[in-house]
Amino acid sequence: MATEAHIESLVEKHAHLQAVIDDETHRPLPDPVRVSQLKREKLKLKETIERLKQ
Repeated sequence: MATEAHIESLVEKHAHLQAVIDDETHRPLPDPVRVSQLKREKLKLKETIERLKQ
């Protein structure tokens, strides 16, 4: 049960990061370094979620 709650929390963080990435990329002058960092963080979350689901 605790693992499911943790996964749910990570999924929410993943979705939030996607929203932040979308906001950043739609700015007039998006910061490519920030976008790259956010995408790496999002990928790490995705990998953690997949590992916990197994």
